[in-house]
This record gives sequence, structure tokens and C-alpha cells, in this order.
Amino acid sequence: MTTAHDPRAYAASVGLDPARLPRHIAIIMDGNGRWAQRQGKERAEGHAQGAHSVDVITEECCRLGLGQLTLYCLSSENWKRPKPEIDFLMALLKEYLLAERAKIQEQNIRFRVIGRRDGLPDEVLSEIDENERLTRGNTGLTLCLAINYGSRAEIVDAVQALAARVQRGELEPSAIDERAISAALYTGGMPDPDLLVRTAGEMRVSNYLLWQISYAELWVTQKFWPEFDPPLLHDALRDFARRERRFGGLT
Repeated sequence: MTTAHDPRAYAASVGLDPARLPRHIAIIMDGNGRWAQRQGKERAEGHAQGAHSVDVITEECCRLGLGQLTLYCLSSENWKRPKPEIDFLMALLKEYLLAERAKIQEQNIRFRVIGRRDGLPDEVLSEIDENERLTRGNTGLTLCLAINYGSRAEIVDAVQALAARVQRGELEPSAIDERAISAALYTGGMPDPDLLVRTAGEMRVSNYLLWQISYAELWVTQKFWPEFDPPLLHDALRDFARRERRFGGLT
């Protein structure tokens, strides 16, 4: 097997310790509009360039043999943006789902989406469902897109689901523990993120995976998402590898 097809060898070739890579990276992709404005372009062009960055970073995570990449694509609060921008984002999302389908299959990626389906156009939901169906048996990187996602809404939905089970007599209240809550979240069955990356220099988590990132390492860059490239991802991974993760205990 050549270096290009051996994730451990590839990681070592770019100065990363394969044994100290995170299993799951979550990214808050921020700054598309600001990047475009600084370039003298329309905000839509920033979103289009941001979609290109998604493609590039997903491929790099595949090369490194990472387990999961979760990307914050559209928050439940983003519906407050002007309708033309929302319409463009929906069209861009549909285009991405169609254009990347073959590549996702070729790279053995398992495609997932988390978030509420309410409000998403039927044609977008159809393409989401098709990508999830086609890749259900894939065993490589899990690419999870958070679309119409808000962590507080996710927790509310999980609590309501558990309460309904209690009401039906399927679950004792005393049996509701951290494991039960984790399983009821949109991310049930997924590992928690080890590393949370945020672009554009913002120092907040913005209602993203609040339960799941309890012990994630945080890494923030001033670069906007359209500027985020593999060397910058490597910088984040090197910094992660230098940290001691104690999970509330001692080393």
C-alpha cells in the first residue's frame, strides 16, 4: 500500500502523529459572508467558496483516516437571514448533495444529517435521504452535516422522546441517565467530538453540540471558513496532539 492510500503513513508524511489524531472533529464553519465582503464579492460567492472548502477538508479527513467529521452548515437561527440568502443556501445545498454523491461513494464515506427537518424544502430532504440511503453500508469517514440544527432544540426533542417512552410504560424515570439521553439525541450512536474547530475568530460555541462537546478540545482560527485548508487543519491537529486530556481527572 502506498503512502497516498495508507492513512497512518500519510499522517506521518505531513508531520502528524497517527496515534494522537482525534477520532471525531466538529467544525463551526464561520465567516463565508465576511470573506466575500472583504474580497469585494457578494455574500453568495462566499457560501459557494465555503462549499468548496467542505469538499477539500472532507477529502483530507479521509486521507488521514479520521472517524467522523461533523460540520455546522445551517443553524436553526440562520432562518432570520434575508430570504434571498436562504434560498441561495438551499439551492447550494441541493447542488452539493447531487454533485458530491458519486465522490462520497468512491471515498467510502457514510453520509449523515442531523437537525430538524421542518422548514427544509422537499427536494433537499429527498436528496438528503438518498445520500443517507446509498451510503448506509459504507465504512470510511462519517460525514455528518448539521442542517437546521440547534443544540437546545435537540435536547428538547430528546427529553420529549424520553418522556413519551415513560408515558407509554417503556422506560422507568430512574433509568434515564447520561447514556439514555445521549442515545436520544440526533447524534445517538455517534462518538462525541474530540476536537471542536471554529473559524473567523469567534470565541463561542453558538448552540452547537452543547451536550456532546463537554470534553472536546477547542481550537479557534482567525481565518474565515473559505480560507480553511489542509495545512490549517494540520495545525489544529498538531495542537490537539500536544494537549493532555484529563476528563476531570489527573494525568
